Order: sequence, then structure tokens, then C-alpha cells
Amino acid sequence: MMREFSLFIPVFNEKRRVRLYIPNDYDETDIRYPVIYMHDGQNVFHDREAVGGRSLRLREYLDKEKLPIIVVAIDSGEERMREYCPFPTGELSRQVTAREPISDVKGIEYIDFIVNELKPYIDRTYRTLDRSAMAGISLGGLLTVYAVCRYPHVFSRGAAISSAFFRNQEEIERFIETTDLSKVEKLYLDCGKDESSDEQLNSVFFETNQKVSTLLKEKGIQVEFHPVEGGGHTYEAFSKRVGRVISFLVN
Repeated sequence: MMREFSLFIPVFNEKRRVRLYIPNDYDETDIRYPVIYMHDGQNVFHDREAVGGRSLRLREYLDKEKLPIIVVAIDSGEERMREYCPFPTGELSRQVTAREPISDVKGIEYIDFIVNELKPYIDRTYRTLDRSAMAGISLGGLLTVYAVCRYPHVFSRGAAISSAFFRNQEEIERFIETTDLSKVEKLYLDCGKDESSDEQLNSVFFETNQKVSTLLKEKGIQVEFHPVEGGGHTYEAFSKRVGRVISFLVN
């Protein structure tokens, strides 16, 4: 079943909708559930409010599989680039997009909000386990890898789908290389082989995802990296991997 509420996020200076999936038998049990936190909440559960009219259709999948998990999905806003980048956009981003760097990013403060305010609220309100995970797509994937690496004691597992690492490539590599990741359980990464119709951007997407995967493996983390044949940068493509992603996070 679905529940919703609005929460003020100080770094965004506005309220955002938070969407929760709770097992249909939640009120009939007394068990505790693992929690998955997800970005771009309006695109997670159903199509009617999704950008472009297509979502991951995660509610349909979870209802069918009857998995004992809670999913918390936070809506994104109009300035998604600033909201989801943990670091100012770097040189590779400038080369690929021919756009000047964006410096006033909010990704770190947003993750701190999830850790320090949203998660404690969820834990107080619902029967949760200590073990939590995070998942995101594109910039949400970039932010997920950052969050798991910074807060492995909070998010011990993560899934990054078709991640736009190139926006922060230099800094995310440096962060991975210089951070103690011994408490990270495991990470899922994937990337389509046809993310973009632009040949250069398509190559950058795949190469940067592969590079981050390699760096994480070199740190001794259990990493699954899945190259996806075709795999355009669309929710139609993303939704086909949702079963594999959720299975990875909960098993």
C-alpha cells in the first residue's frame, strides 16, 4: 500500500512529497522491515505523475512479488542538477556538454538531510530494521554512490542505474580513492550501451560507469556491474532492470 506526506527540506527551502510503499500486510504483522531510499520519487511507483508519463512501475512489481520491504521515495525538483550533484560539475562535464561549471550544488546537504532528519522520522514512525539501502538513476545514481561511500553505516547497500558520473567524475573518483569503504556491503551498477544518440556522450556514459565500478572493486567492495545491451537512457529501459536491482538490495 502507498502512503504520502510532505516534508520541508531546508537546503531546497521548500516542501517535497515523500512517497512510501509499505507491504499490504504491514498492519497485520509485528515484523520489522529493511528500507530502501530512492530519488526522483515521482518516477518510482506509477506512471500518472512520472516525468514523461513513464515510471519504474515499482509498486506493481512489489505487489506482485510481495517482498517484505519498505521503500521511501523523495520527489525531485526543477533544479535537479544542483540538487543531486554532491560536488560542483567538473572538467569532463564541461567538455562533454560545452557548459560552464555549476558550483552552487546541494547534493551533500540533501544526503545529510536524509540521514539526519528523514531516516530518523521513518524509523520512529514505522517498524524498520537498522539495515537500509539507497538507489537512484542517472544523477540519482551518482548521488547514491556518494551517499553509500560517505554513510556506509547508514546505507550499507546501494544501486546506481545508468549513473551520470561524468558530471562529477574527477571528484567522485577522488572521493572513492581517499575514503575508508570497509563498511560498504555491496553496490550494484549498470549502464546501457546505447544511453545516448550522441556518440561521444554514449561512450562517456559507459566508460565512466566502468571506471567507477573498477575503483570500487579495487577498494575491496562487492560490486556487480552490468553492461546492458541497448539500454537507452529512458524509464522504459530502466524499468526492465528493476527486479534485478531490488533483488540485489534485499538479498
